[in-house]
Amino acid sequence: MSRTSPHQHLHTGELSRRGLLKTAGGLTAAVALGAASAVTTAVAATTADAAPATFTHPGMLHNAGDINRAKVRVAAGTDPWLSGWNRLTANSHSASTWTPNPQATVYRGSGYPENYGLLYNDIAAAYQNALRWVVGGTSANADCAVRILNAWADTLTSIQGNADRFLAAGIYGWTFCQAAELMRGYAGFDLAAFQQMMVNVFYPLNNQFLTQHNGACITNYWANWDLCNMASVMAIGILTDDAAKYDQAVNYFKTGAGNGSIQNAVPFLYSGVDGYDLGQWQESGRDQGHTIMGMGQMGAICEMAWNQGDDLYSYDSRRFFKAAQYVAKYNLGLDVPYTTYTWGSGTNCSQQSQTVIGSGSRGQIRPVWAMLHFHYNRRLYLDDKYISQMYYNLVAPEGGGGDYGSTSGGYDQLGFGTLMYAK
Repeated sequence: MSRTSPHQHLHTGELSRRGLLKTAGGLTAAVALGAASAVTTAVAATTADAAPATFTHPGMLHNAGDINRAKVRVAAGTDPWLSGWNRLTANSHSASTWTPNPQATVYRGSGYPENYGLLYNDIAAAYQNALRWVVGGTSANADCAVRILNAWADTLTSIQGNADRFLAAGIYGWTFCQAAELMRGYAGFDLAAFQQMMVNVFYPLNNQFLTQHNGACITNYWANWDLCNMASVMAIGILTDDAAKYDQAVNYFKTGAGNGSIQNAVPFLYSGVDGYDLGQWQESGRDQGHTIMGMGQMGAICEMAWNQGDDLYSYDSRRFFKAAQYVAKYNLGLDVPYTTYTWGSGTNCSQQSQTVIGSGSRGQIRPVWAMLHFHYNRRLYLDDKYISQMYYNLVAPEGGGGDYGSTSGGYDQLGFGTLMYAK
C-alpha cells in the first residue's frame, strides 16, 4: 500500500466529456461514453473546458434522459424505479396541497431568530412536487411547485445570521435551483423573478464565502462549506445561463484554495488497499455525518457538471471515486487507513490536528449513494464495491427530505436517487 500526498499525485488525465460529445455528436456519443470512459485513464490531460456555448436544460441533477427513463419505467411498474416512486409519493412533502411559508429574511445561526427550517421544508416540497410532475405528469403537483417557487421569489430579500448564513446560502441555493430547473417553461412559473432572487440574495453570499472565507484562515472551514457554495454558484450559473458563474464553480473544484477543491477535499490517496484505491476525505477525522454529507455535496457538483458536458467525476484520475469508496468502506463497518490531518484554524491559522478517524455517526443513512453508484458502476462500468454495498445494503430505495429526520441534516440532500438515477 502506498500513500500519496496532495502535492505528489499525478494528473494522468481524463477524457473530456464535452470533447467526446462534440466529436461523436448527440446520442451516439452518450451511448458510447460508458465504454469509452473505462479505457481512457491514460489520455493526456486537457486544458480546462470553458462553460458550454449553450446550456442544456434540464441540466442540473437531472437531464431529459433521466426524466424520460423514470417516466417510462414507473408507468410500466418496473422496479427499482417503482419502489423509488412509491417512496416519493409517500412523503408528505410531495402532496400537491403543500402550503408555502415564504419569509422576507431567512436566519441561520445561534443568537438569531432561526427560521431556516421553513425554507428547507419548502424546498423539499417544491422539488418533490416537481418530480411528481415531470415523472407522473400530474398538473396539481406542478401547480404546487410553482406556488412555492413564486412565493419565495416574491418575498425573500436576504439571508442573515452568524457564519452559518453561508451554509444556508450554499445548501439552500443549489437545492432550490433544482426545483426551478425542473419547472422551467411551465405556465405560471415566474422564472425571471426566481432567477433574480438567486442572483441577488444567494449568489453574493456564495461568492463572498468562496473569495473571503468569512475573514478566516483559508483552511479554517470544513470542505462542506466550500462545496455547498460551489454547488450553488454552479446551479445559479446553469439556471441563468451565466457562463462566468458556471466556470467559477468548475475552476474552484479543480484549483480552489479552500478545502472544497478536489485535492484539498481528498488530501491523501492510498493505492491497493485490499485491491482498491482509496482517498481520505477532509472531514473523515471529524465525524461521519459530515463526511457523508460531503459525498452528496461533491456528488451534486459532479452530476450538474456532467449534464453540461464536464466530467468532474473522473477529474484527477477519479480522485472523488476513491474518496467515495473510502467513506463507504468505513461506514460499512470496515477498517480504512488514516493519515493525521493537520490544518490552520481561526483567523491566525492556529494549527490543529486529527490523529484518528472520527467514528461519530458511523453508518449514518443519507440519500447520497444512488447518484454515485449509478454513475461509476452503470455509466463507467467500474467496480465500486463499497459504494454499491452502501447503496444496496443500507439505503435503497432512496427517500428524500423528510425521510431522514426533521433537522437540517435530513434535508441537505434532495434524495430520490433510486427513482432518478437507476439504470
